[in-house]
Amino acid sequence: MNGNYKGALLGTMISWFLFALIGFGLWGCPTYNVWQQEMSGRAEFAKAEQNRRILIEEAAANLEAEKLNAQAEVERARGASEAIAIENGAISEKYIQYLWVRQQRNLNDKTVIYIPTEANLPILESMRGLNIPSGGN
Repeated sequence: MNGNYKGALLGTMISWFLFALIGFGLWGCPTYNVWQQEMSGRAEFAKAEQNRRILIEEAAANLEAEKLNAQAEVERARGASEAIAIENGAISEKYIQYLWVRQQRNLNDKTVIYIPTEANLPILESMRGLNIPSGGN
């Protein structure tokens, strides 16, 4: 009988272990799912917070760039104003041609079709469309 008792005890212990394992699984799976969803939510929140900080930093950088661009425009306007003052308030056609030639240095990758004229300066069409009376009445 002693052998049957050990087999019955072993079978009972294995049965209780299996019941305990199933019970733990029934309790543990939902608990794990809740914990996993909480961790997933925290990760999403941290990601959203980081993205918001990135947007704020980009906006601040754009604002700073716009302020510097505005300062550059003011300085360009001052320079143009001083250049006009040096010209005694009148921009001559020769000065405009000079500015055009100087601007050509900044056209590294652009194609400019240039038709040379006398003195190798471009013909400016600033007078086109104006009805200027000719001098020969």
